[in-house]
Amino acid sequence: MKLLEVCVDSLASARAAQQGGADRLEFCSALAVGGLTPYAELLRQIKAEMSLPVRCLMRPRAGDFLYTKEEITLLCHQIAALRTAGADGFVIGALTPEGDLDLPAMRALLDACDGAPVTLHRCIDVSRDLSDTYRAAAALGIDTVLTSGGAASCRQGVSQLADLLRLRDELNGPEVLIGAGVNTAVIEELRAALPGARAFHASCKALRESGMRFRREGVPMGLPGLDEWHIQQTDPAAVAAAKAAILR
Repeated sequence: MKLLEVCVDSLASARAAQQGGADRLEFCSALAVGGLTPYAELLRQIKAEMSLPVRCLMRPRAGDFLYTKEEITLLCHQIAALRTAGADGFVIGALTPEGDLDLPAMRALLDACDGAPVTLHRCIDVSRDLSDTYRAAAALGIDTVLTSGGAASCRQGVSQLADLLRLRDELNGPEVLIGAGVNTAVIEELRAALPGARAFHASCKALRESGMRFRREGVPMGLPGLDEWHIQQTDPAAVAAAKAAILR
């Protein structure tokens, strides 16, 4: 089945994704650092007016995917809270120091998900062996693997993506959800290069000018150099164009 999943971190972006024709939302907070665990209260707002299925990204902090026991416990509690708030599925992942999938941690997270659909997130892209990680995810019963093919962008990961798509078909394994740098042109390019590609993950972001008229410059709220006066938000036209490229 052809699929466009749009990653959102606000109610406005969720509305835009639905308006543009997205098939599913990945919901997170802090997209600027690659996404962190989202807020249950915001999920309730989204679910109150969205008909789209929503999978919540479970990531307790920025940085690597080597989690402490306490971080895994926190994630399990957060999964339970988000399930109660209406999450349709979850996006999880944890690695060992050697770069393999952390199976005990993954089983604990899957138990917390309690049968909800699960995506393995891009921890696969920094794992030791992408094919081994994919096989481990398949053995755990995970239904989707989000990946750039182990590269900074999916365009650079085409060779590895081709291997994972072949593995998907051989094993009847998890869907390969292609992400990182996805836009309409990239979808068209990859669908030509990878005929088996049918699922894509994108944020379809555009910069929205802040409504602030008074602007005190040089006082960053986070890392120096971050733009405080433009807000990244999903563009419904970009979503619609990406969806059309998938369906062509």
